Amino acid sequence: MSVMGIDIGTTTISLIMMDDETGILLDSMTIPHRSFLKGHSAFNRIQDPGIIWKLTEDAVKEIIRKHGNPKSIGMTGQMHGFLYIDQKGEAVSPLYTWQDGSGNELFSDGRTSAEILQSATGSASAGYGLTTHYYHLQKDMIPDNAKKMVTISDYIAMKLCCLKSPFISADMAASWGCFDLELGDFCRQELEELHMDLTYLPEILCGHPIVGVTAGELPKNIPVIASLGDNQASFLGSVKDLSNTVLINIGTGSQVSFGTERYVDASGSIELRPCTNKQFLMAGSGLCGGRAYAMLERFYREISGKEQTEDMYQKMEQQAREFMDIYGKEASWKIKTTFSGTRSNPGERGVISSVSVENFYPGAMTLGMIQGILMELKEMYDEMCRITGTKAVNLVGSGNGLRRNSLMCELAEDIFRMHMQIPACSEEAAYGAALQALVSSGFEDSLEKAQKKIRYL
Repeated sequence: MSVMGIDIGTTTISLIMMDDETGILLDSMTIPHRSFLKGHSAFNRIQDPGIIWKLTEDAVKEIIRKHGNPKSIGMTGQMHGFLYIDQKGEAVSPLYTWQDGSGNELFSDGRTSAEILQSATGSASAGYGLTTHYYHLQKDMIPDNAKKMVTISDYIAMKLCCLKSPFISADMAASWGCFDLELGDFCRQELEELHMDLTYLPEILCGHPIVGVTAGELPKNIPVIASLGDNQASFLGSVKDLSNTVLINIGTGSQVSFGTERYVDASGSIELRPCTNKQFLMAGSGLCGGRAYAMLERFYREISGKEQTEDMYQKMEQQAREFMDIYGKEASWKIKTTFSGTRSNPGERGVISSVSVENFYPGAMTLGMIQGILMELKEMYDEMCRITGTKAVNLVGSGNGLRRNSLMCELAEDIFRMHMQIPACSEEAAYGAALQALVSSGFEDSLEKAQKKIRYL
């Protein structure tokens, strides 16, 4: 038998079908959804949930046609963002993604939504659901027929099951900001004092239970699980030892994650997130991350007039290696890759330095960009170690930024001073959602037992 995992990402939809006994990947599909829409303003980053749903529905039908009905379906997806739905459970707004910048826009009093909510609740940034929602409240931008907010992955779960009422698990709820981790609830009193209408908030679930069974045009009665955050799902789908492993993920953005069994006071660039009933997850996010490398590739391509992306990436890695072999990695340009700011300082920008006559080469710039991406994560990991007083003994890497760049992998091992393992399944978040589905549906006794199925290259 099999189990399915679905990951609704920022740019792609990924589905996997996994053998429920061995954990071996039976099939996977990754579909670019190209759902970005033009927003009202340049700072908007919005997507069409209708496109995402239709592509997901078709993909689920296709993978089931090939492999038969799975035992259950696990869900995960991009965190922080949300859309509005009406009383019938239908979308009445675009998806406001984690990249949306409305929370950094100034109101007449000179403050932003992020600053107001951060001051009131201690946890808010631009792109977080409640920060964007507060901006909409102040600007009278909420659709008249909107009744509730929901994450995109839980919206897809609702559509799979033909449900009308939304829900959210604690890990996803915390990603909206203004959330008290110790209480496991939104900071309701503080939000009410800001005159926020809390009726838009969905029900917070305990754990990740079955929320319904498939219906409509899909094969009937397959259990569907409440969504995990993609950070948590990637961690659970990549790491066997949650307390002793640091995970770095480099994709569109970049993240470093490290588990802890106790509540810790995290602040600044480090967030503490719910993970399992025994674990919290410390997470640090680079807002540009892997996109910085893609920006550099586009820059080189524009100069050269070439259009073939893969050829350029290969050339970039080759030039970086050649420079490092001749001059050493310390001779590269020093690049701080905060081109999109940071969670704690949205106005911060990237810095390029240590450029000289001797190192004025493309390879030096490329090498510096790779090291800059990794050093941003290493600095956040060092802060996690300081907060907890512990260090990881294992390093795991995920995301296409690492999988497709052997030099980045080598430099990561050097910077973190640990051997790095790469999961055999490249869709780590979907794999983690599938493992959670086995546990939530009662086919595995615990996540720890389910995670023994994880394999590394």
